[in-house]
Amino acid sequence: MVVQQHRSGGGARAVCALAAMGVMAAAAGCSGGGGDRAAADDRAGPGAVEAVRQAAAVLTGVDAGSASPGAPAAPRTPGTPRTPGTPGTPGTSGPGNTAKVNTSMETAAGGTRVTIRGRGTYDFRSRSGRLKVVLPQDAVGKEEHLPITELLAPGALYMMNRGAGVPKDKWVRIDTTALADGNLVTGGATDPMAAAELLLGARAVTYLGESDLAGVTVRHYRGTTDIGRAARQVPAASRGALTAAAKGFRTDTVPFDAYLDEQGRLRKVRHRFSFANEGPAVEVVSTTLLYGFGVPVSVKIPAGRDIYTGEIRQRQQP
Repeated sequence: MVVQQHRSGGGARAVCALAAMGVMAAAAGCSGGGGDRAAADDRAGPGAVEAVRQAAAVLTGVDAGSASPGAPAAPRTPGTPRTPGTPGTPGTSGPGNTAKVNTSMETAAGGTRVTIRGRGTYDFRSRSGRLKVVLPQDAVGKEEHLPITELLAPGALYMMNRGAGVPKDKWVRIDTTALADGNLVTGGATDPMAAAELLLGARAVTYLGESDLAGVTVRHYRGTTDIGRAARQVPAASRGALTAAAKGFRTDTVPFDAYLDEQGRLRKVRHRFSFANEGPAVEVVSTTLLYGFGVPVSVKIPAGRDIYTGEIRQRQQP
């Protein structure tokens, strides 16, 4: 599991095996205030819920407006807004199809906070992407692990430089539909598609006002989403990971903060997960930042001969 309990120096620390906030996310930040209170009131309630769900629908290719609480939504071409005059073309990349991605994943346990960072690109049309994940330094500031390359694909996660006895020239393949968390945290970075799909289950959303994100004016929404409901909104062929997550987390309810630009596109989302790992509940905060829309994305899935099938050593706890 990506979050394991270790004892070092007399205290417990949670270590995430992979994951990531990027440089732009860290440098840009978001101011918590901003915005007019009257405008905030106008965008609260059903309007705020719809804004968040629609932003998720644009990326995921799901028509959020046609979905009922208990039924799957109708599929659309990912990256295609529902507004007239902006249709997407299947099989082609466009400004809404691809993006640069920065991610971060932070855990806190035993009084210790650990953050893992990553960056890369993602194609929402093909549900695939490439990330380089940097693990945190050890207690004395030394690098404990080479950056891990991750390839994200439908139903699978591929990792290079996995360590734990895996040869450096081999990939490790993980079936994300078999993971208890659906790879929302196992890979150390939430799959950008899953991060967007989670917002399809948004509820009780409040608009908090405008802020600045790397020079872009964004609208800040805060609310909760239901993993199970989100899983039911996506097409059956794509819901395996979220369905697994709905069964594996401590609760289906996930608090989030979402930031949409003036075009209604999702620019940043932060989810707060909670789950138990052979002990007290562990809180994991996962942040996904999207920018540079329309960037070329190339993901080559490893051939079978390049995938490691041997035993992976498990870290021993002192």
